[in-house]
Parts: sequence; C-alpha cells; structure tokens
Amino acid sequence: MMTLTGILPAVRQLQPSDKLRLIRILAEELESSKHIFPFEQDRTYCLPTPYSTFGVGEILMKTLKTSDTEK
Repeated sequence: MMTLTGILPAVRQLQPSDKLRLIRILAEELESSKHIFPFEQDRTYCLPTPYSTFGVGEILMKTLKTSDTEK
C-alpha cells in the first residue's frame, strides 16, 4: 500500500485534466464507501441562519452607511 507522501509527487506531475479526473474518481469512491459518514444518523445539527437575529439588519445598514461616508 502506498502512502500519500509517496503518491503526491506523481499526482503533481499530472496534467490538469487528469487531476480533475482523479478528483472525480476519488470523490465517487468516497461517496459509495460505507465507512465514511459525514453526518451521524438521528443527530440534530445546528445551522446558523439570519432568522431570529433581530437588530442585525440595522447594524449592517449603519455599518454600510459609515463605510460609504468614509470614502
């Protein structure tokens, strides 16, 4: 089995189109792998959104106006 440090010099010598092809092949292999789970089943993940962030719009507008007057 080769190591990453052993493979990298050969990969760096590839043409850009071959590098993209390699990326696609590796991504497809990872996608079909049963040993990689980017998310855990039945777990809730926090995703920050602009909802319920009252007052942020006003602060943003003041900041934008301040930066416009400084120009």
